[in-house]
Amino acid sequence: MQAVGITEWGPPEVLHLVELPDPVPGEGEILIRVRAATVNPTDTQLRSGERAERLKDVPGPHVPGMEAAGTVEAFGPGVTSDLRAGDRVFAIVLPLGTHGAYAERTAVPAESVAAAPPSATFAEAATLPMNGLTARLALDVLELPRGAVLAVTGAAGGLGGYVVQLAKAAGLHVVADAAPADRSLVAALGADEIVDRGADMALRVRERHPNGVDAVVDAALLLDAVTPAVRDGGAVVTVRGYSGPDGRGVTWHPIFVRNYAREQAKLRSLSRLAEEGVLTMRVARTLPAVAAPEAHRLLDGGGIRGRIVLEF
Repeated sequence: MQAVGITEWGPPEVLHLVELPDPVPGEGEILIRVRAATVNPTDTQLRSGERAERLKDVPGPHVPGMEAAGTVEAFGPGVTSDLRAGDRVFAIVLPLGTHGAYAERTAVPAESVAAAPPSATFAEAATLPMNGLTARLALDVLELPRGAVLAVTGAAGGLGGYVVQLAKAAGLHVVADAAPADRSLVAALGADEIVDRGADMALRVRERHPNGVDAVVDAALLLDAVTPAVRDGGAVVTVRGYSGPDGRGVTWHPIFVRNYAREQAKLRSLSRLAEEGVLTMRVARTLPAVAAPEAHRLLDGGGIRGRIVLEF
């Protein structure tokens, strides 16, 4: 099969087509014929070498990609599933070495796969698993009651947008950040209040909520700069492992989507919510797989709203 891989770390140009053996689904796995794979910041981190140290003993070529949509091609031994060959599905993929979503086929644990929303295109369905599960995990660890006030940074992005929509579905009051050009988008996602994005976002939140909000989901990686937005005893959810300073009883929750990679019931819930229109699957642009370097250049350039999707 063909895949998009890297044999050296570096700029987008290091991405190239590689020939790999067709994967064979192992015990408990489903083989997917990939039709679409999203391009995420996690992929650019892998490509640039930010994760080189942890991958130094993993043989390449390294194939990026954590989100895929396509059709079921085969089942490995021991799989019990209501899915059938040919069914349209989406999946979260944990890339390691030659295993990643930027490939014509990928074999993943059955629990990492769910039926795609019936009305969604493959490109749209591919935007759901990683950011959707991360957003779901963020809200699950917070366990906020209905009516609680949640601030979301990076609300116009893929992760932040899903957090806003899932939070509203859970009955939370959402304060979201946005650049001037993104205010209408963030309002359409359902935010109750919108403040200017930037390093001083927390101060803008405090102007509206003098005692601070109950929690923050920091999708924009503002890190400790979000702390002033949170009330004493509140909580902050971060990605990429960041845990801020102790003080005022604020609890930090660094989350990793890999912990939800086999939460099939949550994948199914995301599919249902997308089909019902509660979640908006935003595709910024589709490109053929061979154009992966261009996709990474576009993402590195910033300003993308929605996901760039590679099509196979």
